[in-house]
Amino acid sequence: MNYLEEFGGVAVNEEIEKSYYEILDRLGEDPSREGLIKTPLRAAKAMQFLTSGYGMDPIEILTSAMFKEEYSEMVLVKEIELYSLCEHHILPFFGKAHIGYIPNGHIVGLSKLPRVVDVFARRLQVQERLTHEILNCIQSTIQPLGAAIVIEARHMCMMMRGVQKQNSVTTTSAFTGEFRNEETRSEFLNLIGTDLH
Repeated sequence: MNYLEEFGGVAVNEEIEKSYYEILDRLGEDPSREGLIKTPLRAAKAMQFLTSGYGMDPIEILTSAMFKEEYSEMVLVKEIELYSLCEHHILPFFGKAHIGYIPNGHIVGLSKLPRVVDVFARRLQVQERLTHEILNCIQSTIQPLGAAIVIEARHMCMMMRGVQKQNSVTTTSAFTGEFRNEETRSEFLNLIGTDLH
């Protein structure tokens, strides 16, 4: 096995690869059979990618494209795809994030908001904490007059195991500043097409 093989600029962790080999063996599989020979390496690379958010700085991402601007109306980026791993079962959850903010003298490059979502999503998570981490990062870094986020996600831990409810969607939301005002919050929710009260 090539432990120096790189994925996303990070060397594959030999211990993670060995652990996947042992898991396969303990599940009753033969890790040396043709279809599984490279599975521990591939799984290690995948897990390192799916948790790569631990090595990223979301504040640095936002400040790298922060500009002075007098625009003072709502900025909304919706339908941001997100993929994360539930920390309770290490199974995926996936869905969409909708983010809005009202600038207070500064705006950020629009692509930076989805990147911040990825930083926090690529960690072991629960949807509730993910929602607040994204919101708090935006609020504390660019200090808008208010910020809002809604996340809608499907959780494989509910769909594949446990209650096995394939059509359930979990929605979480959080608001700061001007978005605590019902009129502003309603405008945001209308724009993203969600009925939350």
